[in-house]
Amino acid sequence: MKKISILLCLSLLCFKIQAQNSTKNNLGTWYMYNGSHKISNKFALKTMAHFRYFEVASEFQQEIYRLGVNYSFNPKLNLTLGLSYATADLVYNEPSINLYEYRFYEDLNVKSKWGKFNANHRFRLEHRFIHKDIYNNVTQSWIRYNLNVAFPLSKKWNAYAFNELFLNLDRSKRFAQNWTGAGFTYLLNSIVKFKMGYFQIKTSTNILKRLQLGIILNTNHTKKINI
Repeated sequence: MKKISILLCLSLLCFKIQAQNSTKNNLGTWYMYNGSHKISNKFALKTMAHFRYFEVASEFQQEIYRLGVNYSFNPKLNLTLGLSYATADLVYNEPSINLYEYRFYEDLNVKSKWGKFNANHRFRLEHRFIHKDIYNNVTQSWIRYNLNVAFPLSKKWNAYAFNELFLNLDRSKRFAQNWTGAGFTYLLNSIVKFKMGYFQIKTSTNILKRLQLGIILNTNHTKKINI
């Protein structure tokens, strides 16, 4: 009887460890900063920093930084050219050598109005230079399409939903990922906005669940400051 109890305890312990080691069972979190800084009537700087975790605040997954120059053709159409740097831990709950990469990207952003809904379409072409280890470097080209639809709940609150499709042009099977999620934004003032939401990352082999907690800064350096 004592041996059976010990075996049961060991079995439960192994099951618990296996469940903890599975990324499918964990709710990860992305801590995000996004910024748009207008420097002229046509040009703006786009900035971004994301810190992503397999769990709420532990088990590092990825950090990514992005800087771009944005040009507005008109209020509904603009283009961004930029550079990203990212580093990532590809293995959950185990030590691994971090992958890092540089990306050049081009964004075509189109805004449209669907009644009370505000729709944003982003078409992105990415050129990824991935350093896997000291022996292996990979170059890839990706196409991404993001549709973000927002609905105003009040002067301060908005609800949003989004879907983003990722295609890897260097694979025979083009599909890489699909992100689907929703959440809320809160406008603190004309510069600061807070964002919180939930989304799922679907790949050909896995589904990851993530929270989004972010701050958005929009500044306008063309306005004169009265002292």
